[in-house]
Amino acid sequence: MSRIGKEPVESPAGVTVAVAGQTVTAKGKLGELSLTLMDEVEIKHEENLITITPRDDSLRARKMWGTARSLVNNMVTGVSEGFVRKLAINGVGYRAQVQGKDLVMQLGYSHEVRYPIPNGLTIECPDQTHIEVKGADKQLVGQAASEIRGFRPPEPYKGKGIKYDDEYILRKEGKKK
Repeated sequence: MSRIGKEPVESPAGVTVAVAGQTVTAKGKLGELSLTLMDEVEIKHEENLITITPRDDSLRARKMWGTARSLVNNMVTGVSEGFVRKLAINGVGYRAQVQGKDLVMQLGYSHEVRYPIPNGLTIECPDQTHIEVKGADKQLVGQAASEIRGFRPPEPYKGKGIKYDDEYILRKEGKKK
């Protein structure tokens, strides 16, 4: 029995959820998201509760039960509150700024790194060493943050690079004489 799957998803005020067959659409103040669920689960929408149940007792249906519930919950949360992923930049001369529809970063290379901001996301730089990726789609926010971090991952000796704000970098000791 899935502990995650058996909990119903509650849609908050200001979010309208429509279910048509296996397609779930959520509309809120931050936009509209749509998701087609797998055939192994059944979805029901009553008032402001969304319940997901497996169609049979197969292993795949039970696996998809919790997965489908998490995806629907993330969708409802995304259109009502949104998701934020914060990044921190460490290193001498390392900085970032938003120019038009691009995130421009100086990361110790001989050139500046330009990252085009994807549709559905907003990227802000409160100062030169912090980046905030915001959006309604949790997967898109995480993917964009991962791609930005991938331009210069943090290294373990001096801690230079781009890291998640809540990430701890395990530091190594350097060479000894």
